[in-house]
Amino acid sequence: MLSFYPQGKSPEAMAQAIWLDLRDPVPAEAAEVQKLIGVAVPSRESLAEIENSSRLKARDGVLSMSVPMITRVEGGPPQVAPVGFVLSRDRLVTVRFAALPAFDDVAGRFGDPARSPTCSLEVFVDLCEEIVDRLADSLEQVATELRSLSASSFHVPDSAGRKAIRSNRVIRGQLRHVGRLGDYLSEKRDALLALARAVNFSIEMTTDWDAGQVMSRMDGLKQDLASLADYEVHLADKVQFLLDAMVGLIGMAQNDIFKILTIVSIVGIPPTLIAGIYGMNFKGMPEYDWAYGYPYGLAMIVLSAVIPLAWFKWRGWF
Repeated sequence: MLSFYPQGKSPEAMAQAIWLDLRDPVPAEAAEVQKLIGVAVPSRESLAEIENSSRLKARDGVLSMSVPMITRVEGGPPQVAPVGFVLSRDRLVTVRFAALPAFDDVAGRFGDPARSPTCSLEVFVDLCEEIVDRLADSLEQVATELRSLSASSFHVPDSAGRKAIRSNRVIRGQLRHVGRLGDYLSEKRDALLALARAVNFSIEMTTDWDAGQVMSRMDGLKQDLASLADYEVHLADKVQFLLDAMVGLIGMAQNDIFKILTIVSIVGIPPTLIAGIYGMNFKGMPEYDWAYGYPYGLAMIVLSAVIPLAWFKWRGWF
């Protein structure tokens, strides 16, 4: 789908537009834009390349940049949706393959004369600012989820914590949640780093474009990206801490299970031994002639089980 801004009804409206937005373009739309701007419209395959030389290009005053944006599908893994920017003095061409709220928000500004961008570079900066705002919101959401996981894992009473640790279903759910957050953060980091490179590249290549106020906004955008990158590193460290801590809790839970099994097996040995002795049925065994021989045997079996349990309890094994 091809959209252009500011919109108009005249045949020359698209040629005069400062922003051409291609979403999932068909070949005819890509060819139409290519004929207008004189530069090839990047394909999805070219936008997905990870080399820095492929993501940042400058030729005849036209900048070509790509950023691997991330879309989060409810209940599914993060999906990479690369975005391409073709920026010149006259217009900006964007190529994307997913619905991105930042683009819709900037497109809506063209309906308000007080907020409408006046040049291609300003549109680019507006888009980058909206993308950064949404990246910041997503990082804040991840931080909230990590705080919730941390509280449910560590800031609970001992009795509740023991029950949670021994519940395999709860532990597996928490580990999957932390793993998903870690995966999501790594994808966000790729987007942050790529966007930071694109902003730095555009600052270097547009110093002579006579856009003083926009350039100051780009400097602020550069600082915001740097601070978000540092914050993402902090969150990634917290994800790793939670993963290590939960693996440790699982190990403790397994040790508790093995300790219980060990105690049960040890406690069961003396009663088995006594029952085996009195089950041999030899005539010379004096207990067979006692009137209370049977209660005596049962009492010995019970005591042989209770005494080890009392000793383990005194030692603090359980």
